[in-house]
Order: sequence, then C-alpha cells, then structure tokens
Amino acid sequence: MKDFKIVKDNKKSLRERSVDISLPLSEEIISLGNDMLQYLILSQDDEYLKKHKNVRSGVGLAAPQIGKNINLLAIYFIDENEKENKYVLVNPKIISESTKLCYLKNGEGCLSVDKEHPGYIYRPYKIKVKAFDLLNNNEVLLELKGYSAIVAQHEIDHLKGILFYDHINKLDPFKEEIGAIAI
Repeated sequence: MKDFKIVKDNKKSLRERSVDISLPLSEEIISLGNDMLQYLILSQDDEYLKKHKNVRSGVGLAAPQIGKNINLLAIYFIDENEKENKYVLVNPKIISESTKLCYLKNGEGCLSVDKEHPGYIYRPYKIKVKAFDLLNNNEVLLELKGYSAIVAQHEIDHLKGILFYDHINKLDPFKEEIGAIAI
C-alpha cells in the first residue's frame, strides 16, 4: 500500500476539474483505486495511526487529493448498523437528488484541509450516483442517503475542484435550514 502524500487545499490542482477515465480500466487505475481504498481502511486502524503519525483518519479519498486529476474516488466506513460501506468509483455522476437536505452536526472535515472551517454544509439527503464500480468491475447505480450520501457528495465535489467549505454560508455559517436532517 502506498503512503500517499495528501495534496493540501493551498494547491491550485485541488481546484481543477478532473477528467474521465477510459474503460476498460488499465492495471494502473485498478491498482491506484485499490491503494486508495487500502489507505482509508488503514487510516481508521488505531494501531496503524500510532505508527504513522503523518496519516489522518478519513472515510473518503478522491484522486485529486493524491495529485491525480482523474475521476476516481474511494469511500470506506462502517455505519451505525455495522454495515461496511466500501466503494471505489470511476467517473461517478450524481444523476438525481432529493429536495430534502441534511448536514453533519459537527461539520465536515477533509484530509486536504488542516484548518478548521466551522459551519453547516447542507447537502441533498438522498442521491443516485451512476458510476463504474472498480471493485466489482461493472456499471452501478447507487442509491445513497444520509451519511453515505454526504460522503459521496463531498468526494464528487473534489472531482469538480470544489472544497467542503465552499458550501458554508459566509454571512451565517450556522444558519439552520428548516426541515434539514442533522446527522
């Protein structure tokens, strides 16, 4: 597993749009996607973190965060129902989203952002994502809601050169949206 150097938010490349990856996938892309997933899994392992002080725990990683402006992202977390959420998505596109919004009560964080950016980030509660699933080698249509939808939207934003704090209301960072679900 590669010990990736995470690109920080002061780098111009993090603000650039990523390009689609051609199919069938090359061995290089397959290897990179699997390394990104492995990085996330290890970043959530306390023993690994004790030995690797420069690694921060994360649930999502987009290719631009490791210096590659291609449409590739990995997500890994265990949800409140003990279900493993494990994805490596190529060319993901959000094709529909709910009008109902949600947000993380404690705000969002990012491996590429070291500084605190307090405030709520409102995102659609439910989304449908069309992508090529690297792990299963097929096209998928994922229906995500709540926390998994937030994580996917955060990572897809990276592919468009958008950072989470771009969504924070500058005048009223903790403005409460009526009917939004706090997670």
